[in-house]
Formats: sequence, structure tokens, C-alpha cells
Amino acid sequence: MDLILWRHAEAEDGPPDLTRELTEKGRKQADKMAAFLHRHLPANTRILVSPATRTQQTATALNADFTLIPAIAPGASVHAVLQAVRWPNAGGTVLVVGHQPTLGLVAAELLGCGNASLRIKKSGLIWLSRAEASSETSLRLAITPDFL
Repeated sequence: MDLILWRHAEAEDGPPDLTRELTEKGRKQADKMAAFLHRHLPANTRILVSPATRTQQTATALNADFTLIPAIAPGASVHAVLQAVRWPNAGGTVLVVGHQPTLGLVAAELLGCGNASLRIKKSGLIWLSRAEASSETSLRLAITPDFL
């Protein structure tokens, strides 16, 4: 199974948190990362998105169908995200568009970093893989839009 954790792009500041929209820079970040993902995502990738406006706008850059998952909203637990993606038993590839610090905590947990967290920059992603017969998770890729 492959799990891709994509942090939403840059968003406006201020409340209410769930309705914050992407800035112009954020839209460009999302477009850049979406173009990269279009070249590398398997056709059957499941895309799970937080209900926050900024994550939906980030995912929309992919021009693909996605599913809103309230359980991965801002402040979600690592357990909630892993349950939503059915890790590690779902098979295939799952892309989660979500938030920090949750996504960084998920990555750290799966990579065996203990109680640490990984910082994922805005519109950055971490791509993890786990073979069916393995209990080890591998880091395939970590990238931010400024490297594209």
C-alpha cells in the first residue's frame, strides 16, 4: 500500500478555521503539486480530503474525484487518519489532503520516529510505501512545491 500525505497549500489567516480559503500563492502551490501528482499517481488512487475549505481547494487542483472525510479535519488524531485510510490493509494508493501537525505525526508514527513529528511545509507531501508481506514502512518521497 502507498500512502501520500499532502498538506494543504497556503491559506488566508483568521477565523473561522474551516472556511479559510487559499491565497493566490496557495493556488499556485496546489497547481504545481497537482501537476507533479498527475504524472505519478496511479489511476485508481483514492483521494480523501478534510472538510476544510483550504484542503478542498488544494485537492481540486488535481481535477479528480475525492471524498470528504470529517474524521481528518484539523486536529484529527493519528488513529483517525490511519482508520480513514484503512492502513495498511486497503491496498493500492491513498492520497490524504489534510493538516499539520496531524500529517507530520502520521508520517513519524509510520516511520518509527516515536513521539516525534515531521514538519510538512504548505502544499508539501510525503509519500510512504508498505509492501503487503512487510511490517516496515518506507519513505518514497518528501517534496515541496518550491522544488518542482
